[in-house]
Amino acid sequence: MSDVTLGRRAAAEAVGTGFLVAAVIGSGIAASRLSPDDTGLQLLENSLVTGAVLVALVLALRPVSAAFNPVITLVDRAFGHVDTATAATLVAAQVAGGVVGAVVANLMFDLPAVTLSATDRSAPHLWLAEVVATLGLVLVVVGCLRGGHASSVAFAVGGYITAAYWFTSSTSFANPAVTVARMLSDTFAGIAPSSVPAFFLAQVVGGALGVALVRYLFPAATRRPDVHLTQELR
Repeated sequence: MSDVTLGRRAAAEAVGTGFLVAAVIGSGIAASRLSPDDTGLQLLENSLVTGAVLVALVLALRPVSAAFNPVITLVDRAFGHVDTATAATLVAAQVAGGVVGAVVANLMFDLPAVTLSATDRSAPHLWLAEVVATLGLVLVVVGCLRGGHASSVAFAVGGYITAAYWFTSSTSFANPAVTVARMLSDTFAGIAPSSVPAFFLAQVVGGALGVALVRYLFPAATRRPDVHLTQELR
């Protein structure tokens, strides 16, 4: 994929993250309206839509770039597969795309473009959940690629996130760009701005632990220069 420019990669990351956030927030709003008296059903609807859209987006955009997550991009940087400038550009695109996705989701459901969330998510058990969710995501992504199952990574990621909505108390944000975006919608999927910094820290810690675990489990594969997390194998 040597013809894939940084501009195209950044565009793919922005578009993919935007659609991901629109699906997370939009399905949360729809679930709240369709099942107003059943929080468990709301979460089921929200998780299934998120997992499904992840599969679709990764399959569609991975030939260009399909991390949709600053943590995954930074893991790619930690393995030396992208340089610092490239990683910074992709992360900026992910955050920008996520913000646009949140605004679009709000507007699609006839809400103000931006409403800061009032949902407090500040508690040690939630921070631990974000560490676990992010570590697991890194392990799933890298494990699929290192094991030669690149064609399955979309399904693995979609399945993992769907499950992590339920087995983590934080409902598995596991993504700084999505966390920022969810701050901009005072709906089912929202997070209060005051809760965001601790979620960021937990996600970074989870990503770092994921890198350490992957280096231990796949010591030879992590040094391969031809294996990228965000693009098809070359």
